[in-house]
Amino acid sequence: MRKKMFETIFFISGFLTGSILIYIFMIRQQKSSEKIAEELLSKTQEKKEQELMQMYQRLKEAFGSLSMEALSKNTDEFLKLAGKTFNDQGKMNEEKLHSKKELIDQTLQSMKKELLKIEEMVQKVENERKQSFGALNQQIQFSIDQTKQLQKTTNELNMALSSSQARGQWGERMAEDVLRMAGFIEGINYLKQKSGMDTSHRPDFTFLLPQNLKVNMDVKFPINNYLGYLNSKSDSEKSTYKLQFLKDVRNRIKEVNNKDYINPADNTVDYVIVFIPNEQIYNFINEMDKKILDDALHQKVILCSPVTLYAILAVIRQAIDNFNLEKTAAQILALLSEFNKQWDKFKESMDRMGKRIEDAQREFQGLISTRTRALEQPLLKIEQIRTQKNLSAPGE
Repeated sequence: MRKKMFETIFFISGFLTGSILIYIFMIRQQKSSEKIAEELLSKTQEKKEQELMQMYQRLKEAFGSLSMEALSKNTDEFLKLAGKTFNDQGKMNEEKLHSKKELIDQTLQSMKKELLKIEEMVQKVENERKQSFGALNQQIQFSIDQTKQLQKTTNELNMALSSSQARGQWGERMAEDVLRMAGFIEGINYLKQKSGMDTSHRPDFTFLLPQNLKVNMDVKFPINNYLGYLNSKSDSEKSTYKLQFLKDVRNRIKEVNNKDYINPADNTVDYVIVFIPNEQIYNFINEMDKKILDDALHQKVILCSPVTLYAILAVIRQAIDNFNLEKTAAQILALLSEFNKQWDKFKESMDRMGKRIEDAQREFQGLISTRTRALEQPLLKIEQIRTQKNLSAPGE
């Protein structure tokens, strides 16, 4: 477009230049005729003006056409660019929408998986709840059955403990259960109902301690008034049975103290054990008469329940183990001393044998060196003589 405009301008410039040259030429050729010259000049000027007007009109039309063409072209380019931009933007929006759709699909898929997990968890919790309630119902039913059985056993026990012989057997069984739990073995750690050496009294159990010491235990315990206390309805009856029961306990402590359960001649220790075969009874005594345990200790009597008996047996077992370990340690030390003596003798024998081996080594070195060379010298001389005399060896 610019090239065409420049060509038009050059054309006009050339045309004007040519016109001027013609005009000058005509002036020079027709100097004599001023009128003709004036007319020619006038015509030339008019023609020039017309041509200039025509050129102006053409230039105007050319510039108008160029402007319209440029505007049209710019408009087309703008529309194309706008269309391209719109298409690109549409594609970008479509891609964004597609990516957002994929993201939403992934989110929905994750939510679906999480919902499935939650559903499985809820189902699992529901199953566990059913199992737990089922187990709880079974446990409740079992507890009801056990309560009924315990009530039945309690009634039977109340009837059985109404006699002193039954109470003694029950106490022995409870004591034996504790002994088994503590790992005690009859005939090794304790003796049952062993007669004393200087008395006819028979302790229910005798525990064997280190250094031939012994400790006796009695399991017979009065509980008639305690059972009456439990079965009484009124407070006055409870108070009467309680006082009588505590009195029975103190009398039992004195009775045991008067027996020969503590007998230095029989290697017994200075205390005797009285076993109370029920923790509830033991706690009742401590609660209702807080001085009774101290009074019993002053009389060298130890009141113990199943739990405290287990603790006492654990101490006895530890004392026995410590004594056996000490005894075994002494034996080990004696064996170590004997081993040390034998080790010294072994080292002496090894030293003597080493010296003898060294002497034999020296003798052997003498045989393979000095003695061997001494034997080889005569043979070498004989070989030299045979060579000098050109003598042949026998058999050659």
